Amino acid sequence: MKRRISLGVAAGLMLFPAASFASGAPPIKVSASNKVPACVTPGRLTAFLKARNDRLDPRFEKIAVEYMRRGEELGLRWDYTFYQMVLETGYLTYRGDRGRRGDVSPSQNNFAGLGATGRGNPGESFADMKTGVLAHLQHVLLYAGETVENPVAERTRKVQEWGILASMKKRAHGRVTFAHLAKKWAPGSDYVAGLQGVERKFQEDFCNGPDPHPEWVAEARGVAPVTTVAAVSERAPDKITGDELARRAIEDGKAEGNTRMSGLGAPGMAKAATPSYSLLNAPSDTAQAAPQATEPAVLAPSANAQKPANGKRSRFMTASAAGSLAKAEIPKVAPPHKQGCRVWTASYGGLKALIIRVRSDKGTDYTVLDVNEGAEKREADAYIAAYAKGGEIAGEFATQTQALDKAFELCPEK
Repeated sequence: MKRRISLGVAAGLMLFPAASFASGAPPIKVSASNKVPACVTPGRLTAFLKARNDRLDPRFEKIAVEYMRRGEELGLRWDYTFYQMVLETGYLTYRGDRGRRGDVSPSQNNFAGLGATGRGNPGESFADMKTGVLAHLQHVLLYAGETVENPVAERTRKVQEWGILASMKKRAHGRVTFAHLAKKWAPGSDYVAGLQGVERKFQEDFCNGPDPHPEWVAEARGVAPVTTVAAVSERAPDKITGDELARRAIEDGKAEGNTRMSGLGAPGMAKAATPSYSLLNAPSDTAQAAPQATEPAVLAPSANAQKPANGKRSRFMTASAAGSLAKAEIPKVAPPHKQGCRVWTASYGGLKALIIRVRSDKGTDYTVLDVNEGAEKREADAYIAAYAKGGEIAGEFATQTQALDKAFELCPEK
């Protein structure tokens, strides 16, 4: 599909010569072997943008959050799609070499030059930033060879109707990469070198630095922040309970900006699912004890749980489901048969994930626990002590999606 290169793209290519990079680019769709690097977070990407555009429009402050949110929903390498946005818009300045304005203006919320085919044609406009991000990601999804239902962009609808990308998917044997996209998107240019150049600069300057907004990861994933944690009285060091250890891990996370934990579905969580004590089962000597069920009940897996990348229905408790149980009477559900197993999810708000396995005479529970890099052991120990007595770490993964895939491999649906 021929189109002109925006001024932002031209500027990017001048900054990052093709000779500096290896050939090729990652596949558009994520997989176990093709994942977004753990260091790529909305907070770091925004810092990267601001370092090169000190007049970033406030409307775009959380654009990286939206790329992550929608990108994960669609199963895309949203980091590379974000880098493409950077090329197309000149770091959202919408200016190219020597400060010249391109055909597209910031008010259009068009982050990929959709419909801007040159000769002054400004292309499409979208109502707001979120809609514009969705339009871009849907268009990239189309390049991956998938059908886009009710696309936001008219350009996406037209290209889909024309069917001009079918041959590219065939040549790629179904594994379309950003290198394939580049040849269609901007023929005659070294577009993929520009993408790789942006990636390299981000990794060199920001991947190893602190995340200025770690809470944005939870926001992108729709995880509600925790606002109330049970107070625990002072205890001698040799009498610290599992609940206290878990509380301290959460408090440590708060100091680092990571205050989320949701969907705690491991054994014992039934007693903690109350409106005021959504995280911990407060010890009896706290100033305000949490209500407890007289008979421990098993939390029913959510019927509305999202499906992981492998398409299997997730049997884990979502944050919203846990909240609804907190407000209502906790249902008593018959325990699984002796050889049964269940999959749950819990989160300290980090990008990495562990599988916590707990075996009992009733079966096996696998909890996919999101943890923060550098605090994996501390947070796992705290979770096991408070909610998964006798549990063990059964695997460590770069993303929750990979961990869920493995969990459902260990605990297949009947």
